[in-house]
Amino acid sequence: MKVLMFGWEFPPHISGGLGTACHGLTNSLSKENIDVLFVVPKLHGGESADRTDFISASRVPISVSGSVEQYISAGRVNPDVRTPLYQVIRQQTGVEQIEVPSSLSAYRAPSFEETSSTVSHWNYQFADTEVEVATRREPQSSTNPVEERQITEQELPSHAAYQFSGSYGTNLLEEVRRYAQVGAEIASKFDFDVIHAHDWMTYLAGIAAKKVSGKPLFVHVHATEYDRSGEQVDQRVHAIEHQGMAEADCVIAVSNWTKEIVVSRYRQPAEKVKVVHNGIIPKAATEKMFTPPPVGSHIVTFLGRITHQKGPLYFVEAARRVLERIPDAHFVIAGSGDQMPLMIERIAQLRMSSHFHFTGFLKGKDIERVWAMSNVYVMPSVSEPFGIAPLEAIQAGVPVIISKQSGVAEVMPHAIKVDFWNSQELAAAICSMLKYKSLSKTLTRNSAEEIADITWDRAAKKLTQLYYELTSQHCA
Repeated sequence: MKVLMFGWEFPPHISGGLGTACHGLTNSLSKENIDVLFVVPKLHGGESADRTDFISASRVPISVSGSVEQYISAGRVNPDVRTPLYQVIRQQTGVEQIEVPSSLSAYRAPSFEETSSTVSHWNYQFADTEVEVATRREPQSSTNPVEERQITEQELPSHAAYQFSGSYGTNLLEEVRRYAQVGAEIASKFDFDVIHAHDWMTYLAGIAAKKVSGKPLFVHVHATEYDRSGEQVDQRVHAIEHQGMAEADCVIAVSNWTKEIVVSRYRQPAEKVKVVHNGIIPKAATEKMFTPPPVGSHIVTFLGRITHQKGPLYFVEAARRVLERIPDAHFVIAGSGDQMPLMIERIAQLRMSSHFHFTGFLKGKDIERVWAMSNVYVMPSVSEPFGIAPLEAIQAGVPVIISKQSGVAEVMPHAIKVDFWNSQELAAAICSMLKYKSLSKTLTRNSAEEIADITWDRAAKKLTQLYYELTSQHCA
């Protein structure tokens, strides 16, 4: 079986858990004899996965001009007229890479100069004419349709390729629309059995590919606009999410927490939504190697995007209470995001600046070094579809405290869980972890046993079963 898969990022060039999930799934799908044609906006170099061909959207010539809707309504293209238009880089046996250009961004943080006094809450940065912030957004009772804009011949010469940035920038919505045209183009020129689109940036491409090829579509919900923005959703993003779920043959949710949101907020039939938990690459959880910390001996870590979704301000309020009981505690903030100015402002107001240490976005060995000096990892997410970081922390020998409002809580029944808003309870849990080493070790050991089977291999087996079930129904 071959899967046409759309994803906005892939390691080593990632901004968060989405790329990590795509890598874990594609590698494990290869063990199920699944071949993957993976389309990214732009290849940055170093992308690799077994039995996976990578297509760079930036190098896919578009042969038909017009809006996305006009293009996909053109119908199916005879496979006999396919031409070798794409640059393919085969890095190893069974692996090709085809690059598709892109300039979109889904989780871009604003420049540091954007202050909390001018922006009350937002997660995306669009072009100046499109920016909406909570203070200026009017409530809407229903989702607005995504505006379709005609692409002129001057913008899109015959067989020209769009150039994508491969990031999450100010032209994200425009790139999403253009990426959909690339999806239709690729679907007309390659053979595959199913289509799999990861998160909202790729849903329109998945829909376009489905309409061109007639193949079944899976949309994989790694997060929703309600997770990212709370009740003040961006209606344009919400519209794309809703359309993707509505037109999909199967919706994959990364947790029961996410499934409930998909069913209740996006009005999707429960039987259409299947839960496939994320995973990690298995390795033995080891005793944490001691690394002398740069400050203090009680290190509490927050690792993730500094956005509303991740609950950074609740972490700060808990830290204030922790310092009242453990004055030498220190807090490492590993990540970046649009709430960093708010976070720094609040820390300064509470006169805790000397106890906080910001590292910026980390990956690879740098994350391992943070784990090595951490006494406890805290994930106070407001709404976390899954949450891979706690699993990685446990593997590194670091005990965790997680939000009850998370998907990962479903697979860690014995972990310490708190409501994200309860800073008093969160502070008490942190203090217990820091004071009682035996408790910390016991929880780490028990959690390691709980997550032993939470692997990408298990997720891939379930996905493969769903692929075959849907294709058999589709062909019947």
